Amino acid sequence: MVGQQRLAVGIDFGGSGVKAAVVDVEGGVFVSERVRVPTPTPSVPAAVVDTMTRLVRRVERQVGATGLPVGVGIPGVVIDGVVKTAANIDAGWVDFPAETQLGRLLKRPVAALNDADGAGIAEMRFGAGHDEPGTVIVLTLGTGVGSAIFIDGHLFPNTELGHMEIRGRDAERRSASAARIKRGLSWKAWAADLDEHLQHMEKLFSPRLFILGGGVSKNADRFIPRLTVRANVVPAVLRNDAGIIGAAVVAYEKAQLAARTAAAAQKAEAAALRAAERRASRGSGRVPGGGRRAAGGSGAADPAPAEAAAPEGEEDPASAG
Repeated sequence: MVGQQRLAVGIDFGGSGVKAAVVDVEGGVFVSERVRVPTPTPSVPAAVVDTMTRLVRRVERQVGATGLPVGVGIPGVVIDGVVKTAANIDAGWVDFPAETQLGRLLKRPVAALNDADGAGIAEMRFGAGHDEPGTVIVLTLGTGVGSAIFIDGHLFPNTELGHMEIRGRDAERRSASAARIKRGLSWKAWAADLDEHLQHMEKLFSPRLFILGGGVSKNADRFIPRLTVRANVVPAVLRNDAGIIGAAVVAYEKAQLAARTAAAAQKAEAAALRAAERRASRGSGRVPGGGRRAAGGSGAADPAPAEAAAPEGEEDPASAG
């Protein structure tokens, strides 16, 4: 059954936990157990990458697979596989080549992306954002606030709207799910802080839809009705699984693109070799299959010369008995 599915491993790295699973990227569902372990303390790259490597091997064993594409969502700006910011993780992640280092340990290509972008991709493909036109903002409310902006289904990556400044500090310090718990706020009080954050986003982007994800989305009825933004606001369908699913989708599609690119390059190389052989044949005056070109460039091979007749009275050696 595994061989008939389109599988990849997704990893969601957060400030408090690292989660992984094998995903059927066609249906957006897990085919292994969803495994979660605490984020190492401190969350330095070496320790986290070692944790990710062990998780990949663990979930692959569960489905009897090896060498699956791997995607990892990281809480920071990720450009060309390199982490550029680190707000809720160790500062050692800044300028860390995540794709290269994790790929070296796993001995396969890896796709690294912003964690909220991964969650947003999953929600837009399999969840609350499916077939939604216009501007959609997906938010992950957890240790911080991650964001993903989509315009007619196309991602604008690395927006990190949790760090927009409101009242002189990062907005996520008041609107993150962890902030509600840390500050001991009621749902009503926290919803007011979240609402202020959404209003600032609405002024900048005028979205048609906000999708609110993260574990807190299971309690959507306790805070979404209190929000006052004009845009429609709905809870995420995939909740805490979205980041894993989106990372796996990106990894699988990256691997497929690499395979198609390699196949096209091989095809082009073979065609170039055949063309070179044809040019060499024309230059030598020979045609494929032997023989020489006829004078005048007709392309036909010169006929073989007739054998000279044996002198009269002498026997042809070729026919001698």
